[in-house]
This record gives sequence, structure tokens and C-alpha cells, in this order.
Amino acid sequence: MKLPKFLMADNSDFPDDLYVVHTEFPRFILNVEEEEVEWFDELEGEEEEITNEVNHLIQQAFDFCDDEIDKYEEEEE
Repeated sequence: MKLPKFLMADNSDFPDDLYVVHTEFPRFILNVEEEEVEWFDELEGEEEEITNEVNHLIQQAFDFCDDEIDKYEEEEE
């Protein structure tokens, strides 16, 4: 099964939170509201390289979230 790189998620136990799930390595869940990340994979390599990759992926996740919210709002209009 082919999965999208990012998925939106929510949970009724945490109604004020919105999540972005990154399905590729390194896999993580980003809590958009709290700006917290939970990693599923261990990151290895040089610290600077990891930091750059992590920052880029998290920014992509936020951008994905913004784009999805914009699409939902356009559909409602």
C-alpha cells in the first residue's frame, strides 16, 4: 500500500489539538497546536545534518497542515 507522505489526524480525547503524521523515515507525529514532535524512529548521523533534516521535515509538516486547512476552508465557501 502506498501512503501519502503526510496525514492529518485528530482525536476526540484531545479536541483542541491537531496532528500531522509523517509516514516516511523518520516517522513522527507533530502536534500542531502544541508544536511538539513524537518520533517513532531513531535518528542517526551527524548532529548538524540531523538538525537540518528535522527542521526541514517539521516545516514541511506545518506547510502541509496550512495547505490542508486552506483547502477545507475553500470547500466550505
